[in-house]
Amino acid sequence: MVGAPLTRRTRKRSRPSRIDSALGYAALGWPSVPGAYPLREGARACSCDRLGCPDPGAHPLSPAWQLQATTDTAQLTRWWSLEPEANVILPTGRVFDVFDVPVTTGLTALSRIDGAQAHSGPVAANGDRVLFYVATRGNPDDEDEWWSCHLDCDPATIDDTPGLRWHCRDSYVLAPPSLLPSGQSVSWLRPPDGRPLPDPLRVLEFLAD
Repeated sequence: MVGAPLTRRTRKRSRPSRIDSALGYAALGWPSVPGAYPLREGARACSCDRLGCPDPGAHPLSPAWQLQATTDTAQLTRWWSLEPEANVILPTGRVFDVFDVPVTTGLTALSRIDGAQAHSGPVAANGDRVLFYVATRGNPDDEDEWWSCHLDCDPATIDDTPGLRWHCRDSYVLAPPSLLPSGQSVSWLRPPDGRPLPDPLRVLEFLAD
């Protein structure tokens, strides 16, 4: 009976903090910024100052997030020392893009990727969505290939794959171990392992199959 509480405390300590995760992403070359976080008490659902926030705990704290996103460890440490509960926001379209799909689609595609012995890249669970991190396409000539999926925008979808959102330039995603309003945390199904990110069109084939 003595050992059980010790085991629970050890597991709790091993859960990464927001700042530890932000610094880990910086080591990968992934810039981040602090995000709002859900409030568990009171009338407001989000830590931001916006009444009736449409996306509680899932957006950057600052409207200047695109300019502020950084891998500078000193700046990241300052931010999270002031807001230790701040969620972690990763801008997309810089180092990586993200395919954001319903959980059933995501888990089925991940199983098929594993079955084909292909590289899925980092994959995260975000509530009822699954996020696939893929190599960014840079700046294609066809501007119609791009859209933004952040706060105050209606995410566009790929017609052939209903429910799929492609986060790229001018967008962002909520990264592990950020907290969701449900009380769940965003978590890695396949954590970053230092390998090159997969070709987005290859992953899209599995998602659209």
